[in-house]
Amino acid sequence: MNLVVQKFGGTSVKDAERIFNVARIITETYQKGNNVVAVVSAQGDTTDDLIAKAEEINPNASKREMDVLLTTGEQISMSLLAMAIEKMGFPVISLTGWQAGFLSDSTHGAARIRRINKERIDHELTKRNIVIVAGFQAINRYDDLTTLGRGGSDTSAVALAAVLHADLCQIFTDVDGVYTADPRFVKTARKMDEITYDEMLELASLGAGVLHNRSVEMAKKYNVNLEVLSSLTKNPGTKIKEVVKLEKMLVRGVARDNDVVRISIVGVPDQPGFAFKIFSQLAAKKVNVDIILQSIGRDGTKDISFTVSRSHKDLAVSLMEEINDRLGGKGILCDENISKVSIVGAGMQTNPGVASKMFEALAEANINIQMISTSEIKISVLVALADSDKAVNAIHDAFDL
Repeated sequence: MNLVVQKFGGTSVKDAERIFNVARIITETYQKGNNVVAVVSAQGDTTDDLIAKAEEINPNASKREMDVLLTTGEQISMSLLAMAIEKMGFPVISLTGWQAGFLSDSTHGAARIRRINKERIDHELTKRNIVIVAGFQAINRYDDLTTLGRGGSDTSAVALAAVLHADLCQIFTDVDGVYTADPRFVKTARKMDEITYDEMLELASLGAGVLHNRSVEMAKKYNVNLEVLSSLTKNPGTKIKEVVKLEKMLVRGVARDNDVVRISIVGVPDQPGFAFKIFSQLAAKKVNVDIILQSIGRDGTKDISFTVSRSHKDLAVSLMEEINDRLGGKGILCDENISKVSIVGAGMQTNPGVASKMFEALAEANINIQMISTSEIKISVLVALADSDKAVNAIHDAFDL
């Protein structure tokens, strides 16, 4: 008997009609002779509404109490979905994260899964129950509720698939797979039948919102058979796997990320160890840095620029101002009107001319490149925020995706 883990996002369970649609998907899978474990997110905008309610009461609420509040969103979804499946006449049980055995570290708001005690789920499956699990949540060693951060339900589903040795993990969303670019902005975007873990990981990290990068990392590590598909259609999805069929495409997809800010510390002393002083401070405060550019020194000074997410802007600027004052820099610049546009493809590393073609497409569209970052399978550039749509379309057309 096969075991299938299915994850449903907030839009898939946003109202009663959608919940019964999800219940039908689950029960159809069950009726084919499979054991089914379903992981659900909070309905629609529930998490945002809960955050707004908290801010009405205490804008500076502790992260522990925010986790207690936010875990209720997934619990509502799991119980309503279980009720729908009950009404359809199937055996079902809903479990919170801690009932399902999720144990995490104690980083409230962005906890990491330490282990999953799967005995309860195994017990329910032996009784042929459909198991509905609240995603995004766990408990720590003090028995306090924790949440797993952005994309936490994806991570919950893949983690369960790994520990239960599931035959398939399906991530149901409101799109029917992974596209060569965001179809909302690029009308010619094409759905891919399959993509490698590495390519999907880069796309997820670079702004493609279909899957969270932590879940892809885990799927790759434990070789989880992963598929992204729509809960609203019966179309085949996109398979994510270690090796895919050879294709002519050197570039698999184009992504953009508007959640980015560039910070520059100008005129700092051109001395060994200065970069360490900057980035060790950022690391100590858990500020994730992406693209980094250091200028050639002039007159004994240099400029260092880097990008962070918008949520880390104020903290990063504050740290840089402190360093600037202490070490004698000439000032701090912060630019929020930028976007990171990237291409991804495993075939790029063995084929010259890919970067040139990308830059040519941007030049012909009269788009200025502000910073560049490369790896074996991706090239990212910073462009003006106003040019991001045009840039994605120009690159997508240039590579005939």
